Amino acid sequence: MNGHPLDAIVEAQHRGEPRGITSVCSANPTVLEATVRHGAVDDGPVLIEATCNQVNQYGGYTGMTAADFRRFVEMLALDANLPLDRLILGGDHLGPNPWKTESAEIAMAKADVLVRSFVAAGYTKIHIDASMWLGDDDRTLPLDPGTIASRAAALVVAAEDELERSGSTTAPRYVIGTEVPVPGGAEAGEEELSVTTVDAVAETIELHRVAFAAAGLDDAWRRVVGVVTQPGVEFADREIHEYDPAQAVHLARFAESLDGLVFEAHSTDYQTPEALRNLVRDHFAILKVGPGLTFAYREGVFALSHIEDEMFGNAASGICDVIESVMLDQPETWAPYYSGTDQELAFARKYSFSDRVRYVLPDARIVSALEQMIGNLSTLEIPWPLLSQYVPEQYRRIRAGALVPDPEEILLDKVRTVLDDYASAT
Repeated sequence: MNGHPLDAIVEAQHRGEPRGITSVCSANPTVLEATVRHGAVDDGPVLIEATCNQVNQYGGYTGMTAADFRRFVEMLALDANLPLDRLILGGDHLGPNPWKTESAEIAMAKADVLVRSFVAAGYTKIHIDASMWLGDDDRTLPLDPGTIASRAAALVVAAEDELERSGSTTAPRYVIGTEVPVPGGAEAGEEELSVTTVDAVAETIELHRVAFAAAGLDDAWRRVVGVVTQPGVEFADREIHEYDPAQAVHLARFAESLDGLVFEAHSTDYQTPEALRNLVRDHFAILKVGPGLTFAYREGVFALSHIEDEMFGNAASGICDVIESVMLDQPETWAPYYSGTDQELAFARKYSFSDRVRYVLPDARIVSALEQMIGNLSTLEIPWPLLSQYVPEQYRRIRAGALVPDPEEILLDKVRTVLDDYASAT
């Protein structure tokens, strides 16, 4: 089997080199376009992942299967002149989570099909996650870690079977563990954040090693490159849990003893550039980011909407009001994640770091309003004072000749500024 870019990162980490990779976990078209354009000017790998909720055999909330998502991302990559051999596609939290209310037998059968679909579509970075209670599990007790490991191994059996069937020359690299909220983010009222203990990560690794061996997965085990751990980073509506290296020092030291493994950190969104660099130095070599990118995009949309209001008055799209209306029509996209008074909920729907706005952006009403806003702002030159007022960083780049004053380019640049921090860290 051919080598994989993740192997080089693991090897560098164990040589003492603070190398890492950004994992962009988003289905937002502007975020994805910004990601491949950002990667096209570099010479390193570009890792884009889809979660089991975003993309699955039933379409997920994007309406795309794994094969659909691959075609979409590859089209963007080709348009951006990003060579496809530098594009890594991954599946995040692949497992029974979308069907967790169903019996274990049914949920795992659907997860089997899910994993096979990602491998068949050529995804080569696979995070297996079977950590959630299923419909007939006893919820009065914590889910047995051995059960989690054996279910994960069963899904890797499916992946390896599909690999052999597909005849691919690049075998998947696997990530195990899940010391993080379920895909989509933590719900309101969930327990407080705690850093993964060395004992917990050691148990996770050993239980998975035993389960893989029992399932005849010795070769697949050698391709496990990462384990998800919680370094103490997370975000809520208005708060960010900053990375504190002192709290994760024992994890960092333990990582140095792990042969062929690094840590994968989820929810690194909104961390400072220094914190991101420290995470990579401390062997959290795979940095997942998603909501932080769509938050930057949403900031750009809101900023442009204020510019549009100033320039077009009653002929403006009113996109902010449209987004709020759609969110009120679809409370299932945000209500489980926010709490508080009506005023606090209204604030969270617009501005929360959790960024539940990203789930409604594909709505036809929002798409239409966005097209109207971009169309309006494309017909007239945006005055510099308005750019300075609402998008000051992009204004400075426009003044310097590094960015054209086009609304779509401004939105892409809002995302690029976040990607720059990750590129610097990794």
